[in-house]
Amino acid sequence: MTVGRITVRRRITRLTVGEASIAREDVLAVEEPLEIRVGGRSLAITMRTPGHDFDLAAGFLVSEGVISSGDDFGAARYCAGATSEGLNTYNVLDVTLSPGVAPPDPSLERNFFTTSSCGLCGKASIDAVRTQSAYQVADDPLEVSSELLVTFPELLRAEQAVFEKTGGLHAAALFDGATGELLVLREDVGRHNAVDKVVGWAVKEGRLPLRGVVLMVSGRASFELTQKASMAGIPFLAAVSAPSSLAAELASEIGMTLVGFLRGNSMVIYSGPERVAEHAHEAQQGKAVVA
Repeated sequence: MTVGRITVRRRITRLTVGEASIAREDVLAVEEPLEIRVGGRSLAITMRTPGHDFDLAAGFLVSEGVISSGDDFGAARYCAGATSEGLNTYNVLDVTLSPGVAPPDPSLERNFFTTSSCGLCGKASIDAVRTQSAYQVADDPLEVSSELLVTFPELLRAEQAVFEKTGGLHAAALFDGATGELLVLREDVGRHNAVDKVVGWAVKEGRLPLRGVVLMVSGRASFELTQKASMAGIPFLAAVSAPSSLAAELASEIGMTLVGFLRGNSMVIYSGPERVAEHAHEAQQGKAVVA
């Protein structure tokens, strides 16, 4: 995959009321379809920013419950012959599962596009929305210092190379909850794709379940992102913006810590406050006073 396909240049006209218009070139983030096949059979088509497509496919398969470890993921390749001229567009990816791994249930097949703004739009029915995780996050003993946690948004923003050029991409990153080390960051036009890409990286690195880490996202925390975190065994989801009601309900139900509006020196904890170390310390002090 060439880096040049991640962005394109386009002639635009910038207009400010009361001033003369200016014609110049601008940089846009590329959005193209990716068809994900498993064993030659089409599973889904998602609109994404090209790049780290193998990670995207692996993470998507974790999110859908098809695989749960790196041992389940055999190989992936781009398919030639995607056009009438037989060219390889690098927009069709075929995954081979490891021997003994069951193929996706036919009910998972999505018969229309998954847009870059919504990963659940292609679900065949509401019953297919909820996916059972192979991992429990409630017993993860992770505690993150609030002073460390508030540094994550700036670290995320500083590493968004394509966003810096286009202003049009979401980002997701994994941080070590103990040290604050940035483990991996991925960008995409779709927030759900960005999360799938970091989970897919973890699949290939043999890191599932992702215990002791924080998943940081650049936008809001939706039900789907919470579920994706759960499927990868991630105990802590933090977002720059707000969570949805279903995201908060799911996080509380499964024992995941959910933090929203993580900006500057403040945050809002919607679920699992015991994992935010300063809050946990204050809660213990409060109990001691009451006793």
